Amino acid sequence: MAGSSVPEITPNPDDERLTASVSGVDQEGKSIEISVVTERPLTLYLNSQEIVTMMTIGDFPELLAVGYLVNQNMLKPTDKVMGVDVDEELDVVVVRTEEETNFEDKLRKKTLTSGCAQGTVFGDMMEMFEEADLSDHATLKTTTLTRLLKQVNTLPSLYLKAGAIHGCALWQNGETKLYMEDVGRHNAVDKIAGYMFLHNVDGHDTALFTTGRLTSEMVIKTVQMGIPILVSRSGFTAWGVELARKVGLTLIGRAKGKRFIALSGEDRIEFDGYQGED
Repeated sequence: MAGSSVPEITPNPDDERLTASVSGVDQEGKSIEISVVTERPLTLYLNSQEIVTMMTIGDFPELLAVGYLVNQNMLKPTDKVMGVDVDEELDVVVVRTEEETNFEDKLRKKTLTSGCAQGTVFGDMMEMFEEADLSDHATLKTTTLTRLLKQVNTLPSLYLKAGAIHGCALWQNGETKLYMEDVGRHNAVDKIAGYMFLHNVDGHDTALFTTGRLTSEMVIKTVQMGIPILVSRSGFTAWGVELARKVGLTLIGRAKGKRFIALSGEDRIEFDGYQGED
């Protein structure tokens, strides 16, 4: 493909809610005015159960909320979301399902007995992770990777305007399907997970790109989403590599220009274009 298609969703750098103007001085003591990204709390409820308060730039709260629940294994593929209500004045988002989820009952029991639900969350995530079955048919050509990396750099971006932000892209059929940004890479990928859940996007033939490090958290989230290929322009952590190898996730890091390093799942890569120059 030519690689000229426009992603379905990208950040809006012109949205005044996402950045603020701040005055200061530069290295020469001269007065300057720069744009910085906003950061605001968003409290998430699953039906009547308060789940977490997240710090986010504030765009696409519906996708962030649903994606967080999906990637925390709180929403199952069989759960039906009836609505997502956002109250911008209260900084609250409520995800409503057709029936109470299994997680809500489990969370209440865990909180009542020990006062902490984090072990339950992590245990559920790892159980699902270990049962993952990623597609063996997905492939990524090196020429396609080079083109997509270049394309991501030309998309509308809050990073170019204000910095201090991470981005994630969902690649499908050789194109960038959507691109998300947030103050944390986990928020950016959760927005993509929310989009996939609400639009019934199967991850078996997709790849995920992130500007952040390839940590255990990013590997687990990618696998939870059923995505077989994870790419980053940054580096790896040892546990991230170990987990990727455990489930056969293709893990590509330090991807810039035509260069990259793959530490897991190399069989999905088609080496068709490296010529020694970036």
